[in-house]
Amino acid sequence: IYLGDNGRAPYGTRSFNEVYRYTLQAVTWLLRQGCPLVILACNTASAKALRTIQQKDLPALGNQKRVLGVIRPTAEVIGNHSNSGHVGVLGTSGTVQSGSYPIEIEKYFPGVAVTQHACPMWVPLIENDEFESAGADFFIQKDIAQILAADNKIDTLLLGCTHYPLLSKKIRQFLPEGIQLVEQGKIVASSLQDYLQRHAELEKACSKTGSRAFFTTGDTADFDRHATRFFGKPLQSTYVSLY
Repeated sequence: IYLGDNGRAPYGTRSFNEVYRYTLQAVTWLLRQGCPLVILACNTASAKALRTIQQKDLPALGNQKRVLGVIRPTAEVIGNHSNSGHVGVLGTSGTVQSGSYPIEIEKYFPGVAVTQHACPMWVPLIENDEFESAGADFFIQKDIAQILAADNKIDTLLLGCTHYPLLSKKIRQFLPEGIQLVEQGKIVASSLQDYLQRHAELEKACSKTGSRAFFTTGDTADFDRHATRFFGKPLQSTYVSLY
């Protein structure tokens, strides 16, 4: 089951309290649908809401349930991608301001230097289908130049927002040779597979029917159009209200 809170997105510029409240509503809805495990597939939600939900709210929602994020699994491996020991993180304002990536990466790779840069215009470019616009060229080139100017030893750039891979082709056009771009999708999927292997009770609780259902708090037609681009084939969503 996929739930997109498109009616209140983007989260990147919202306060900690708003992100926490909205994320808790979404997590509660998913758990009530029978999901034994919920992944917060949003860096801002992972940065601002995950820990509070895990420590404060999850015991009341079900001790056998689990809620995981996307920052920790990425931090666990990102240092392995860098030869120079200098990593750049491109994310929303909320993710960058939280400081979650430097904190988490420090735990696993204490010798790696982490430079962050907020790209507040990237999500609007994606949501408005302006991938190939002059505006996209301008903001992507500007943001890449700024983060590389902050640390010219960076050899690895992490896309720290799940929207950003849709701009990866354009981003690579402006990357100097020798700098690799890292996306989170495969990293998080591999981490989830490993997590389920280590938690047999959760793997057993998963239905494994191969079915997929998509829900949104926003306009379904708009969601279907954008999600089809992510998913690679047509899909149909259902509207839900979380409040």
